[in-house]
Amino acid sequence: MSAADLLPLLRGLVWTIALTAGAFLIGAILGVPLLVARRSRFWPVSTLAMVLIQIVRSIPPILWLFLIFFGLGMGLMPISPFHAALLGLGMIAAANMAEIYRGAVASIHHGQWEAAIALDLSRWSVSRDIVAPQAFRVALPSAASYLIGLMKETAVASTIGVSELAYQGNQLSQLSYRGLEVFALVGLFYVLLSLPIAWLSRLADSYLLAKVAR
Repeated sequence: MSAADLLPLLRGLVWTIALTAGAFLIGAILGVPLLVARRSRFWPVSTLAMVLIQIVRSIPPILWLFLIFFGLGMGLMPISPFHAALLGLGMIAAANMAEIYRGAVASIHHGQWEAAIALDLSRWSVSRDIVAPQAFRVALPSAASYLIGLMKETAVASTIGVSELAYQGNQLSQLSYRGLEVFALVGLFYVLLSLPIAWLSRLADSYLLAKVAR
């Protein structure tokens, strides 16, 4: 395969990285208020958050992208394929990250909450200074695994015309008639993207574990 053939794949790789990073950032940020709503003592709020999370997670990503791009984008307001994919995958990431956060917070022993209350600490102080640092370490492996899964899910954005890695691979295979060669290379790119994420996750987890042990 020539260098000229690699250029479209490299451009697609850039779009894949941008879409993955953007959607994960949206999910990591919006997952926090969703978690707060999910854990609310006011049952209508917690129930609404639970239903919203389950609906978002139950519908396939490709259908969300179709609803946003062909429904919202073609009807109410114009939206580019990339922004439609970013919105759809970011929304899905928010629901999944909220559940990851919830599991991490639930793993914190209730005795720490009771001890903090006994010391007359505010709920905000307990959440920020005691629960959040521990929950972050617990959530890190699951968040890294989800990030790798999200990177692979960006391939569905090709169905609405986002020129990411899978889209460029498909275009190149049709032009060159070398599908096996092209898609093997595309798969290699995905592997090369996944390995640093997994390595950094293990490194961060080891660092945080050492800090907790001290």
